[in-house]
Amino acid sequence: MPYEDHLPSPGDVGQIVLIDLESGQERVVAETRAWESQMGANINWGANDHTLFFNDVDTATWTPFAVRLDPITGERQRLAGSVYQVSPDGRWLASVSIARMRRTQWGYGAVIPDDRVPRNIGLRDDDGLFLTDAQTGECKLLLSIAEAVEQAKPAVGIDDPEKHEIYGFHTKWNAQGDRLIFTIRWYPARPEPRFDVIGEPNSPLRFTVFTLRPDGTEICNAVPAWQWDKGGHHINFCPDGRHLSMNLNIDREGLRFVTCNLDGTELIKILDHVPGSGHPTVHPDGRHILTDAYATEEVSFGDGTIPLRWIDLETGTEQMLLRIRTGTPYQESEPALRVDPHPAWDRNWSRIAFNAFEAGTRRVFVADLSDLARIP
Repeated sequence: MPYEDHLPSPGDVGQIVLIDLESGQERVVAETRAWESQMGANINWGANDHTLFFNDVDTATWTPFAVRLDPITGERQRLAGSVYQVSPDGRWLASVSIARMRRTQWGYGAVIPDDRVPRNIGLRDDDGLFLTDAQTGECKLLLSIAEAVEQAKPAVGIDDPEKHEIYGFHTKWNAQGDRLIFTIRWYPARPEPRFDVIGEPNSPLRFTVFTLRPDGTEICNAVPAWQWDKGGHHINFCPDGRHLSMNLNIDREGLRFVTCNLDGTELIKILDHVPGSGHPTVHPDGRHILTDAYATEEVSFGDGTIPLRWIDLETGTEQMLLRIRTGTPYQESEPALRVDPHPAWDRNWSRIAFNAFEAGTRRVFVADLSDLARIP
């Protein structure tokens, strides 16, 4: 990121940087004009070290597109569509319209001029969940917003959809590559265009989460809006690929870690009395959750620092692995400039990467948890 104290403007250039974790050497391998403060350029590794995917913008037409880059040789290919997450085998790039994402929330897509960002009023049949074939570079609309709302079970229940703006947001693959999460958000339409509706006072933004097969079938409304209305965040696949986990104020007594099946059935608290927080990940041992916290959540310390939490689901006890600073001088005026630790495991479930705000700047850390987290 070329700066940390304000939001990006259309055409601002960021860098794709490759870091050697043994030597510490950093090398700029590409530039991008499709980055925001929370997800950067949505960088994903492909199936091997020679395949890296990220987003860029053609500023002549203000068209976002995905890039496949070999960071070793520099070979580069422009792909149709964009990338949010790549399938585990590296073949398919799943994404919503990254240009539209900041209508509901800043930080996760690509910035183009405001007047070039389409508005989705009603049930659009030309926007939704897209898949790009990493081999051919071709992109297809896998599931439109209209199809998702009309076909999902149980019913989504958007009253008067023609009076609402409806947009796609997160999309994620399970570890097996045979299911996707696709989230949509909606709010009442007004004559004037709006951005970052989540940040409005008493925000009218509502959410729902679908699961589906990569062929667009078996569309389930896994966590309906009436559940999200209780308060919750950060849905994810469990390692088995057949359950979801998230934070949810399920009993309206505070956030708890919950889980459910892919079709939304058996939605239950994992623990009764341990507060949920941050970005939880269920470990493959089935016994532990790793998570962080937002600075405003009850498990944080109130001074801009937060814990990395290692929670034993059998005993209901937890260990603070680290206490790290995340508070920035800029997030009070612009929440999208916050730093989320968002701890993420490597593919061997032995090390994690996480973010923090240290010595006046954003930093990325790597921690070895191999002695703590053992896969049975």
